[in-house]
Amino acid sequence: MNEQHISSAYDRDLEAITALIMKMGGLVEEAIIKAAKSLAQRDVELAEEVRKGDKAIDALEVQINEEAARTIALRAPVSKDLRSVLTVLRLAASLERIGDYAKNIAKRTSVLVDMAPVNGSDAALRRMAREVEQMLKDTLDAYLRYDAELAEDVRQRDHEVDQMYNALFREFLTFMMEDPRNITACMHLHFMAKNIERMGDLTTNMAEQVIYLVTGEMPDEARPKGDKTAYVTDPS
Repeated sequence: MNEQHISSAYDRDLEAITALIMKMGGLVEEAIIKAAKSLAQRDVELAEEVRKGDKAIDALEVQINEEAARTIALRAPVSKDLRSVLTVLRLAASLERIGDYAKNIAKRTSVLVDMAPVNGSDAALRRMAREVEQMLKDTLDAYLRYDAELAEDVRQRDHEVDQMYNALFREFLTFMMEDPRNITACMHLHFMAKNIERMGDLTTNMAEQVIYLVTGEMPDEARPKGDKTAYVTDPS
């Protein structure tokens, strides 16, 4: 009876932590969408909203870490139960980092507001951000449903995000070479694209954690990577 009571208490704890993860995930999805929209519309107020909203995301990560640590200390989970708690910690860390990248995009929007748009790049970045946001949504759904197949589907889709990034990178190089006046704007836009590409990487890492949670094993095969510009670094 005592073991049953402990198991029931653990289940309640995990449900509460899962609810926090989903809340955090929802805020991060919203941040991605708003950051891309603020760029497309040159909306400084919306960009500032994203920047301020990052505090709530950070606070949720702290709360999740505290609840997870408390659950480990009180319930001493083992095997799959421990795996569930460790997965939560890794998901929260990735979500917090994705939120940071959304905030970085919003910061650069404030700089770009007085510069002329660069030939359709805003729309391309918004499409790229929309793809990553959908990947994140599917990853969170896979986590809730213990769906390793959906998580694997997300994992494979990261290649599409990389391809979109590569195409934008080449376009920005062309624009800068054609007209040096484009250099400043293109550099900011490039780092925005790189931030979105890294969001995709983090989301894919989350999908791999879901696969590990469900199967007990990390994926064997290396996921396809299409980013050909790894030598470029983002100073932000």
